[in-house]
Amino acid sequence: MSLTSTTDPDRRLATGTAGLDNVLNGGITPRRLYLVEGTPGSGKTTLALQFLMEGRSQGETGLYITLSETVNELSAVARSHDWTLDGIELFEIIAEDEFATANEQSLLHPSEVELGETVRGIIELVERLDPARVVLDSLSELRLLAQNPLRYRRQILALKHFFARRNCTVLMLDDRTAEPGDLQLHSIAHGVISLEHLATDFGSERRRLRVIKMRGLKYRGGYHDFTIETGGICVYPRLIAAHHHREFPTEPVTTGLVELDALLGDGLFPGTNALLTGPAGIGKTTTAVQCMMAALKRGQRAAYFLFDERLSTLMIRSRALSMDLQPYIDNGLLQIRQIDPAELSPGEFASAVRESVEGDGASVVVIDSLNAYLHAMPSDNFLVLQMHELLSYLSQQGVVALMILGQHGVTGDLRTDLDISYLADTVMMLRFFEAGGEVRKSIAVIKTRTSDHERSIREFTITPNGIGIGEPIRSFTGILSGSPVYTRELGNLLSEEGSKK
Repeated sequence: MSLTSTTDPDRRLATGTAGLDNVLNGGITPRRLYLVEGTPGSGKTTLALQFLMEGRSQGETGLYITLSETVNELSAVARSHDWTLDGIELFEIIAEDEFATANEQSLLHPSEVELGETVRGIIELVERLDPARVVLDSLSELRLLAQNPLRYRRQILALKHFFARRNCTVLMLDDRTAEPGDLQLHSIAHGVISLEHLATDFGSERRRLRVIKMRGLKYRGGYHDFTIETGGICVYPRLIAAHHHREFPTEPVTTGLVELDALLGDGLFPGTNALLTGPAGIGKTTTAVQCMMAALKRGQRAAYFLFDERLSTLMIRSRALSMDLQPYIDNGLLQIRQIDPAELSPGEFASAVRESVEGDGASVVVIDSLNAYLHAMPSDNFLVLQMHELLSYLSQQGVVALMILGQHGVTGDLRTDLDISYLADTVMMLRFFEAGGEVRKSIAVIKTRTSDHERSIREFTITPNGIGIGEPIRSFTGILSGSPVYTRELGNLLSEEGSKK
């Protein structure tokens, strides 16, 4: 049934895609004409079908007019998502005679079709069925029939005025076959949603959408990642940290190690993030797990996003160090998500973090590691800005965030793919050094923004009993530079044997 002229002008019409409605702050204005544009395969048809199915759930009549696809093809799309299109009117406007008797749906045959006849056929359908929601797929066919821009524009304007009189909400789909820079449709449509389908050098394709314009409505601008899953389109609205503030306690929490708390000043503070950096094998993941275990033992929830190693490896290694994570997984306090970086977009990752914090109540989030996250999106020039927004969001939510960043090399001059130390509230640096013919490890806190931290460098050990942190190392200089020098005048290393546990 059609919307009446007495409809509330402030009413929003749901599009059937929850993430898009979030971007639009509730949906679109009823009884208007909208343009959905995108290259073939970007998801226009899927979004349009979800729009009609949402109307069906609200008791509204839906009409899908296709000038390029067949009803059978549309039905196949629906089946791939486990949908049924019962109750939605599907009509083809094509010139293939063989479909005249074979198809159960109504069929229009514009013999030697001209644009005027096609438009009249559309008008007759709408007048007969009186739908509230209409999808016209696609405008490229009308553009070809028009043969010149002036005639094309006039016919589209005529359709727009007709639909407005019928109180229809219309989605017109366009596959961007017009000349580059042709914005005629943009000027006619009440709103424009652009879908993009991007190929990457490795891994799955990436999809994103942008609301180019929406008259009279405030919406969330910029690009928003989305995926097409079984069940439809999943849009991941761009994260804006300022929209997600909540009150939280500010007292510091322990890492579970008195010596590490002393290095940090008072431990870790809610609403801050800590960066653990160092070469491979130094103990960054183990330290992060130790801090997370302390939170789990306090009854807090945690989320661990594992990029680099397999989940089974993390579980076995942690159990061997007296940090068994399985009981916390079993009781629901800990969620570990194995991430395939080649399959994940920044928006999807941010959405997963939000779900862990707002949906599962996680107060500790571990990202292991930033290197894999960076390598998954080497062409994204704004990755650092996205990470800044994500960290700001976690800070606004009172979450303790632990980030792991690996460095290239083992000793000497160590480098990283990405320097985000300026984003971090706390930086813990771990280093190898040689003493007495042995490879040893050290830990130091380079900065904290929340307390006056200890400036000393301490020996760091990992044993079957867990992590051990020794006394300050007084006998070496240059440990953090990667080229330590033993200075006899500074005394004996580790006085120091007592810290070798």
